[in-house]
Amino acid sequence: MKNLLLMMVFLVGAFSLKAQFPAGGAGRGIPNMGHIYGKLIDSSGHPISEATVVILHNKYDSVTKKAKMVLLKGMTTNTNGDFSFEDLPIMGALRLKISATGYKPLEQQVMFQVRMPSSGAPKPGADVTQTINSMSSAINGFDKDLGNIKMAVDIAQLQGVTVTASPPTLKMDIDKKVYNVEKDLVNAGGTAMDVMKNVPSVNVDIDGNLTLRNAPPLLYVDGRPTTLTLDQIPADAIESVEIITNPSAKYDASGGGAGIVNIVLKKNRKSGYNGNVRAGFDSHGAFNGGLNFNIRQDKFNFTANGFYNQNKGVTDGNVNRYNYTDTPTSIYQTQVNKNGGAFAFGSIGFDYFVTNRTTFSLTGIHVHGQFKPSEILDNTNSIYFPSGTDTTYSQGMVNSQRTFDANGLQFAFKHLFPREGENITADLNYFNGKNTNNALTVTNYLTGQPGSDVAFEQQQKINGNGTNYFLTVQTDYVHPFDAKTKLETGLRLNTQHLVSNTDTYYDSTGQGNFYLVPAASTNYQNTNNVYAAYISFTSAIKDFGYQAGLRAESSNYTGELLSTKENFSNSYPISLFPSLFLSQKLGGKQELQLSYTRRINRPNFFQLIPYTNYSDSLNITQGNPNLLPEFTNNFEFSYLKTIKGNNTLLASVYYKRTNQLITRYLDSFTNAITGKPGIVSTWVNANYSQTYGAEFTAVTTITKWFDLTSNINVYNSYIDITNVNTTSQPALWSWFGKLNGSFKLPWKLKMQVTGFYQSKSNLPVNSGGGNQGGGPGGGAGVTSASQGYISPFWAVDAALSKSFLKNDAASVSVSISDIFRSRWTDQYSFQQGLFNQQYDRIRDPQLVRVNFTYRFGKMDVSLFKRKNMNSSGSQDAMQGMQ
Repeated sequence: MKNLLLMMVFLVGAFSLKAQFPAGGAGRGIPNMGHIYGKLIDSSGHPISEATVVILHNKYDSVTKKAKMVLLKGMTTNTNGDFSFEDLPIMGALRLKISATGYKPLEQQVMFQVRMPSSGAPKPGADVTQTINSMSSAINGFDKDLGNIKMAVDIAQLQGVTVTASPPTLKMDIDKKVYNVEKDLVNAGGTAMDVMKNVPSVNVDIDGNLTLRNAPPLLYVDGRPTTLTLDQIPADAIESVEIITNPSAKYDASGGGAGIVNIVLKKNRKSGYNGNVRAGFDSHGAFNGGLNFNIRQDKFNFTANGFYNQNKGVTDGNVNRYNYTDTPTSIYQTQVNKNGGAFAFGSIGFDYFVTNRTTFSLTGIHVHGQFKPSEILDNTNSIYFPSGTDTTYSQGMVNSQRTFDANGLQFAFKHLFPREGENITADLNYFNGKNTNNALTVTNYLTGQPGSDVAFEQQQKINGNGTNYFLTVQTDYVHPFDAKTKLETGLRLNTQHLVSNTDTYYDSTGQGNFYLVPAASTNYQNTNNVYAAYISFTSAIKDFGYQAGLRAESSNYTGELLSTKENFSNSYPISLFPSLFLSQKLGGKQELQLSYTRRINRPNFFQLIPYTNYSDSLNITQGNPNLLPEFTNNFEFSYLKTIKGNNTLLASVYYKRTNQLITRYLDSFTNAITGKPGIVSTWVNANYSQTYGAEFTAVTTITKWFDLTSNINVYNSYIDITNVNTTSQPALWSWFGKLNGSFKLPWKLKMQVTGFYQSKSNLPVNSGGGNQGGGPGGGAGVTSASQGYISPFWAVDAALSKSFLKNDAASVSVSISDIFRSRWTDQYSFQQGLFNQQYDRIRDPQLVRVNFTYRFGKMDVSLFKRKNMNSSGSQDAMQGMQ
């Protein structure tokens, strides 16, 4: 019945009718979710207390057979003049009457006006609670601020209130694309890595590295940068994903030319008490669980959130490398990696609503993680002498343990001005953390073929730890001039301090007689500060919209090797980063957009740290303290067509050029442990890179029970790296495609199937900046974007869910990933006269997950508007985890 009534609301708006329910029908059977509030002042602006404010509505009199106005609710204003009415009917006209001694009585009609959203009516069967709870525009529709009401003067005409429908799968704003992922079944019980596999435009590799148009974007959580990995964000906490291919001046200029992927977390927007609990497991025996709870009473709101995810993933792989040294060598390695451990996140928050328009929020956060990966490496090593080949066999066993703990405190302030849309916010976020990283590698050299006796044993041990803190202070102000024009401005300070201590020990006898290898050890600290200010102006002339912005940033970096007192520093002067967005709406629900932005990507801590990681003798990594930042210019032109039935077509062409590109590079060096020549993976600045291509996304309702989202990206990529005395690879044309089908079946069953295909492509640039162990990103098979490519691969995932209990409060889902075991990552890398390598892996194929969710509580749509949702519960938490 609720769904039917809500559908009627949207149908009314679809034909732009302002009709009301028949007399006596207002509120009958309709959810009472309306909220009206305001403030009484006199002609001098002073508040009027103890004034009587009442709400009247039409009620059908069965005796007279007529409708008459009767009292619905009443109150007296507070000492500051505030009044607030909640749980009001959302249909039909209400009448507001105000009286106070010495003032002229006031009376006006108030109603929640209904308009059809541009995305169309909601689909039949959509859950009304989730529909309203997930749409901020619907929230504004049921939450009406009457502003400052002056007694004895005319009241200004109030703006209408808009109610919107179920969020479309794809929504395009002037500077971003928003994908609603709340209802993606395959995500239940998983992580953000599973979510991204189903989001159009983005690709996720086997290690969880995210790429957008073949380059790594900056990952945000609730609008702010984070060093959370995709595996450390529970999927059940995610509401939507924003793809910002060309970020405006409002966003940090850092992140290079790949743009921003912003994960928007679900918010508690309810009164009384509400929440949900969930639990699940997968076929590897890993458990996950979560709890969200919210309780609100008068001016106070309390929230508690907790997530727990175990990790028992399995990765199989092979590496085959040939080194063209004076005496050529080859290495063939098979790998079996098993993860262990878990990640937990918890937060407690308090909100205090000082007035209807002013809110203070305080949130405390704790994050803990402990991972115990183990790996078995079977090696075949051959040395090619002129007289013949000498082949040896060995088996390496690696046992690691990584832990991290962080605590955070977030303060947020938000004030709404009487003018609709005008607000000011302030945030302070502080996090501190510590981590440890220990690894023991035991290598058994065999007397003959695999399975033979052990001839001798060697061991390598790494002991590491670190501490860090992050402080971010930010303020933003929005001033609307009218419904189409607004000015946004803000300031931001970010400071980070990290300490990393890593000692490498070696035992050539296998008897536990370890000795420190100074050349493979480091004690390092660094401090990084970024200062920024921005201004952005948005307006429209009829159907032509534009947004122009300018951001100014300066930063400085200092680092020190504590053992040698060697110092490194860089100071980047003020740089300007303009942005321009143009939008033209055409007839037939069509829109054109053109955008330009300038971006910067500064080298991060793990790319700069001059530490050599010998944890995997086959893939040794090293930072480069001489790296410079890269600058990117982005251009994009888009066409959007909305078709009847909530169908959407988005087509884009784009071009980006990055100067001083930061990229991995494999080079020769002398191994400090063995004293022999070898190959090291480091970072360099290439001359430049460029990428251009076209992307198409379509959201199609095939039938009332089948929706299809399709995405294809065709692009050309090239890196000029001749500045480091090597030959650049030829430019390569590639394409990436993804299909996501959703089915509504009988008996409240839903099914989702997702498939993707990646053609042969250049390796992503500037990815894998580091790991939690301290030191540049390690792991077998590290390759350079300028020295290799990835072979084609594809995969299919599927899920099935069923809702039950009253109001579908409970649901159970079953999902399986990589059904056909086809998500093999096969990489080739090479450099003439130095090496060539093939590296393939597969991670968690045919993994089955089962999850249960139960939701409870009552909704209040007024809470969200008054809170400063710029501050999130986990957006910076993992910045303290490195």
